[in-house]
Amino acid sequence: MKIGVIGYGLRISHVIKEVLKADADCRIEAIVDVRKDQIKAKLLEQGWDHIKYYDTPEQMLETEQLDGAMIGTRCNLHTTMGLKVLQHDLPLYIEKPVATNYEDLLRLKQGYEASKSPAVVSFPLRVTSIVELVKEIIQSGKIGTVEHVQAINNVPYGRVYFQSWYRNEVETGGLFLQKATHDLDYIQAILGQRPITVCAMTSKQIFKGNKSAGLKCVDCEDNRTCLESTVHSEEVLDPTWQYCCYAEDTGNEDSGSALFQYESGMHMSYSQNFFIRKGAAARGARFMGYKGTVDFDFYTGIVKVHMHHTARVETYEIGAGSNHFGGDEKLARNFTEIMKKTASSISTLDDGLMSALMCIKAQESAKTGTFQTLNWE
Repeated sequence: MKIGVIGYGLRISHVIKEVLKADADCRIEAIVDVRKDQIKAKLLEQGWDHIKYYDTPEQMLETEQLDGAMIGTRCNLHTTMGLKVLQHDLPLYIEKPVATNYEDLLRLKQGYEASKSPAVVSFPLRVTSIVELVKEIIQSGKIGTVEHVQAINNVPYGRVYFQSWYRNEVETGGLFLQKATHDLDYIQAILGQRPITVCAMTSKQIFKGNKSAGLKCVDCEDNRTCLESTVHSEEVLDPTWQYCCYAEDTGNEDSGSALFQYESGMHMSYSQNFFIRKGAAARGARFMGYKGTVDFDFYTGIVKVHMHHTARVETYEIGAGSNHFGGDEKLARNFTEIMKKTASSISTLDDGLMSALMCIKAQESAKTGTFQTLNWE
C-alpha cells in the first residue's frame, strides 16, 4: 500500500513508524514538504531511497497512484491540505486540530461531506487502554448515568507553548485547540452525548513581559537567573525551545477553563494549566453518576471506582503502553485496515470536527465574555 505524506513533521514521522510497524505491506511512496532536501538526506541515511519528493500536494496527488495520504503540516495548514486529499477520495490520516478557525472548520466539513474519503484523526487518547476501561465501567451501569464530569489537564511541559513555534497562535489556533482538543475528544468518546453550549475563560498571568520580540534565551542578559532559561535548564530540552517566554511577542494564555452543557441537562467542566511543573502534573477526569464515581489519571495509570452507597472502592492499574497508552498503535493499525477496506475509522473526521468546534467556540466565549452555542451556523 502506497502512502503519500504532506508535511513530514516530527509528530507524523512517529505515526508513520507505527503504520509501517502495523502492516509490512505499507510503504511511504512520496513526500511533499518545504524542507524536502533536508528530509531526503535524513531518510537516505535510513536507507529509504525509493521515496519521490514533490513541491506541491497537487503534483503528488495527480502523479502518484496512492492508497492513502497522511497530513503532518503545521496546524494552520491542516484544513487546506485535508481538502486537497478529500477531493481525491483517498483514505486520510490527519493530525489534530483539523482546523484552527471557524471558517476553515466549515470548509472542511463541507469538503468532507462531499467526499468519499474515510478519515482517521490523530486522537490517540480516545482509544487508550485506560479510556477504554473507563468507558467499559460506565457502560456497565455500575455508577449509573453520568450526570457530571470534571476534567483537568495540568501540563508539566507547558514551556513548549511559549518558547518554541507553538507560541505563534496564528499557526496553532491557540491552546484549547492544541491541548483541550484531545481531552474533549476522549470525553466525547466516553459520553456519547451532544454538547450544546459553552462558556469559557482564559488567563495570562505568568508568561508575559516586556522583553524584546524574537529574543532568544541565549541572547538574554537574564539567562543565568531566569527559571525558564534554556541555557542552564536541568531538563534536556528540545533545541527549538529557544525563545524568551517573557517577550512582548509571546502568545498563548497560560491557563484556561470551560463549562459545557449537554442536551441531557448535565454539564462538564474542563480546566488546563501550562505553568505547573513536575509532580503537579495531572491529566484525567471524574465521571459522576448517582450510584458512583469513576476517575482516572493518565500520568499515574490508575482508575478508581468509588461506590456512593457502600464502602467499596475498586482500583485498577493500567500499563502505559509505548505511546499514549497504546493509542498511537491502534490508530496506525486502523489506518492500514481502512486502506485495505477491512475496517471503518475509530477516530472519524466527524469526531475531529466536533472537538474543533468545541474548542473554537470556547475561545470565542473567552474572548467575548458570552455563552456560545455549539452549532454550524
